[in-house]
Amino acid sequence: MGLVMTLTQSSRLGLEAGCSVFLEQGLCLPYPALKASRSPGWDGLLPTLCLSLRVEFIKLASENETVNLGQGFPDFAPPDFAMEAFQHAVSGDFMLNQYTKAFGYPPLTKVLADFFGKLLGQEMEPLKNVLVTVGAYGALFTAFQALVDEGDEVIIIEPYFDCYEPMTLMAGGRPVFVPLKPSPSQDGELDYSSNWQLDPTELANKFTSRTKALVLNTPSNPLGKVFSKAELELVASLCQQHDVVCISDEVYQWLVFDGNQHISIASLPGMWERTLTIGSAGKTFSATGWKVGWVLGPDQLMKHLRTVHQNSIFHCPTQAQAAVAWSFEREQQHFGQPSSYFVQLLQATQHKRDHVTRSLQSVGLRPVIPQGSYFLITDISDFKSKMPNLPGAEDEAYDRRFVKWMIKNKGLSAIPVSIFYSVPHQKHFDHYVRFCFIKDEATLQAMDKKLQKWKAELTP
Repeated sequence: MGLVMTLTQSSRLGLEAGCSVFLEQGLCLPYPALKASRSPGWDGLLPTLCLSLRVEFIKLASENETVNLGQGFPDFAPPDFAMEAFQHAVSGDFMLNQYTKAFGYPPLTKVLADFFGKLLGQEMEPLKNVLVTVGAYGALFTAFQALVDEGDEVIIIEPYFDCYEPMTLMAGGRPVFVPLKPSPSQDGELDYSSNWQLDPTELANKFTSRTKALVLNTPSNPLGKVFSKAELELVASLCQQHDVVCISDEVYQWLVFDGNQHISIASLPGMWERTLTIGSAGKTFSATGWKVGWVLGPDQLMKHLRTVHQNSIFHCPTQAQAAVAWSFEREQQHFGQPSSYFVQLLQATQHKRDHVTRSLQSVGLRPVIPQGSYFLITDISDFKSKMPNLPGAEDEAYDRRFVKWMIKNKGLSAIPVSIFYSVPHQKHFDHYVRFCFIKDEATLQAMDKKLQKWKAELTP
């Protein structure tokens, strides 16, 4: 066994400066420290972002035996047909253990093109208009990396799903925030996510010559807002006027309540050619751990995403894609009928939303009733004077202190809503917390017991 690297005169000189080579005797001599770095500022920025705070609250909840209404996932099984499809994918054709097409398992890209082509009013080609990704998260990351260049501006509507900001920054872009503004509700009246609206003038003023993209999320997380046709037409008009791409995150499109309608912005005139529509099998079939997502869009945009995907992820797990393909094929046969899983999931989830809303109201919390999604936010303003100070937390935002107090003293977990805002706007929205209601009945009953105890403590 010889030297891993030849010890030349130049390397000898390097040794004196701290260089290292491995010798056959097993010696490792020191060499200059690796000078590796990321984009300037990232090491300082990442710890302040929402992910680290999520981890903190999840850890705190696990240590205090709480009912978990913080994390956004179902704690019940996917439908039987989806489970059977996955089992068949694992135990059936042995070739499903191997690579498939880089841009998606062909039966899956075909069914997605057929299914969503009808909904969007487009003739979609599986190889040109569909890209399968590692979850919707992977779809978003691929879109940002493919389209956003150094110095480009990306408009993000607040409150926003927490990955939009860091993904913009990682692509070299600059996030530009515009908040939805709640209309004040009258005393005793319920508040609804539809009351949170964009200021058309403020939104228009955010567009500049540097604007590359706008991120839309409908139904939205954390608010549960479903954007109306008029609101979407406003966004569409501005995107067309300024030649801006719309990245439309529609992972909760099947969960739209109270007869409201989900409208894909890509279906509006002039928007297909400038929109990337993102979906999630995890949200569609209550199987978030499968991590299968997709992007739909015109070939002139999709070709850039394919380049990023092929040279980073390259390929998504074949078996999970096969299971999703078979699940969609089954849903195609039942779509719009009582036997449709989408119909059944919607009915069950609306019931859960109403259940959680009533239960939270029983202790004086004021939910903002969502039009869609897994989530609702709750106004906690009335508890500011009732909540004792937590040692060491005096300088924290009110919603973060409230969540810590609720976890430790009431046995319920939630997520502070201020982490879904840019830093300058956090102080204006720190009197809300987010609950996830797509939970099993046993979980909701456990929640009720916690809230009944809380209510009893409020009674003089």
